[in-house]
Amino acid sequence: MFTPELYIINTSSALAIPPNIFQFAFSPMEFWTIRSQVSKIVAVILVVGLLSVRGGESRKGRILVGDEYSFEYAAISCRGHSASLTDFGGVGDGVTSNTKAIQAAIDHLSQYASDGGAQLYVPAGKWLTGSFSLTSHFTLYLHKDAVLLASQDMNEWPVIKPLPSYGRGRDAAGGRFTSLIFGTNLTDIVVTGDNGTIDGQGQFWWQKFHGGKLKSTRPYLIEFMFSNNIQISNLTLLNSPSWNVHPVYSSNILVQGVTIIAPVKSPNTDGINPDSCTNVRIEDCYIVSGDDCVAVKSGWDEYGIAFGWPTKQLIIRRLTCISPYSAVIALGSEMSGGIQDVRAEDIVAINTESGVRIKTAVGRGGYVKDIYVQRMTMHTMKWVFLMNGNYKAHADNNYDPNALPVIQGINYRDMVAENVSMAARLEGISNDPFTGICVSNVTIGMAAKSKKVKWMCSDVAGITNGVTPQPCDSLPDQGSEKITTCDFPTDSLPIDNVELKKCTYRMSNA
Repeated sequence: MFTPELYIINTSSALAIPPNIFQFAFSPMEFWTIRSQVSKIVAVILVVGLLSVRGGESRKGRILVGDEYSFEYAAISCRGHSASLTDFGGVGDGVTSNTKAIQAAIDHLSQYASDGGAQLYVPAGKWLTGSFSLTSHFTLYLHKDAVLLASQDMNEWPVIKPLPSYGRGRDAAGGRFTSLIFGTNLTDIVVTGDNGTIDGQGQFWWQKFHGGKLKSTRPYLIEFMFSNNIQISNLTLLNSPSWNVHPVYSSNILVQGVTIIAPVKSPNTDGINPDSCTNVRIEDCYIVSGDDCVAVKSGWDEYGIAFGWPTKQLIIRRLTCISPYSAVIALGSEMSGGIQDVRAEDIVAINTESGVRIKTAVGRGGYVKDIYVQRMTMHTMKWVFLMNGNYKAHADNNYDPNALPVIQGINYRDMVAENVSMAARLEGISNDPFTGICVSNVTIGMAAKSKKVKWMCSDVAGITNGVTPQPCDSLPDQGSEKITTCDFPTDSLPIDNVELKKCTYRMSNA
């Protein structure tokens, strides 16, 4: 039985998700249906959470001694200097704009970049702000009762150029609004807290998007460009205008213990989108989204091909996802720079359209290869596996029709799903088949009103073993002795060797 609050295991502790958050994300009927479904697999989520050894290391302690308040947390770097937002005139009343105060604090603290770095502490309160830019060797830390509240004054969101690997904005042909927390050409950046909140107040932007009133692309909540050594952890992100977390052209990235909540019908509210990035680790995250929970990208059509910056060496583990209209993990559709060596494991999906989806099209070019997914548990799905070679969205009409994507080496194993409408829909490209598909030890329980055709396959080739229901003829069963290519890699990637330090800070209560 559920208590008045629904507990989902997150990175550092049991995170209480009040029912009213789910009621905001779903209609009443959807809410109670999903709540019932969650209760059926909560034991699985508990096991996933208990496996989170690294997440447990980032548990924060808060101690009050006299007039001094101290807290500690785990981070890639500790800082030699610290200041509070209130030291720079910040007002946490939810009404006063703090954009200038936050940027002034960051600019002041940047002087310590070569002297141990600096931290900006955001205390309890509602801190209204527009976009601001971080600096290197810097930590932004949010108190558990701190809320960064995104401004609805569009003058507080500067417009910048489109990403070079996209050639244009995603919402409009012009530029894009700068993300709420932004940075470019940085190193050693930490955005963390004691599960403090960043609220994008996205309804303001969603209405403009649906009304066709935007001339620039909506902002994201967190975006870092051309940067390295990045940590985003122990935060709650609500109601992003569009994507939530977007590292792009960056490397050595840790996203850990992040809770992301958006209404399931909100437009393009992807959870975490590594884009032309190398050496990324996403773990212990809980996402309710209006789009893909994790979307792996690397540029769009001819612009992505010319830019040529792939996403590779990506780890996704211990992720829980609810997204009724999108995927748990999507590869593409903007994949023109290439996607390679993605390793996902210990994933839970609830009431989600598809488990793993590959999206591409003629004109994309690039590749998706060496993809490995294991130990995935799914409940109430439209598809478990989905591949689309006819994803129509293009940056413009100048794409090369001869630029065909290469999709090969796609490996799925050790999965269980129930209440599924169709096991798989795998659609390659005529004269450009998707090859090297391997599926092993997968049991899919079909819904009472499931499709008559359980597997739909065209222009694909591969092998299977121990899969129920029986796959299509283009994925023949090879027998247990012959199948080895589905094996998950045993070597470690560099990002797994990153060790967090125990950081302690003391703040005066005066």
